Amino acid sequence: MAEGAFSGDPDRGLNRVTSVGVLIGTVATVIAGATIWLLVTDPVTVANAVEDGEVSPLARRLAEVIYNAIAGLLAYL
Repeated sequence: MAEGAFSGDPDRGLNRVTSVGVLIGTVATVIAGATIWLLVTDPVTVANAVEDGEVSPLARRLAEVIYNAIAGLLAYL
């Protein structure tokens, strides 16, 4: 029964896991980079978000930084 449940190439599962891992790593890297950029360029927003415990202004600024970076990259291409 166990053999019937598994069919196909064993490397296929490994490729899928690797792809998901790379995707998660890329997203985490982009968010970390945007957070560092925001901390350097707009420390008041970060400080207010940390002090108040309110993450929505920080998340909004992070989304804006990522959007501007992608828009700039697409305009360059």
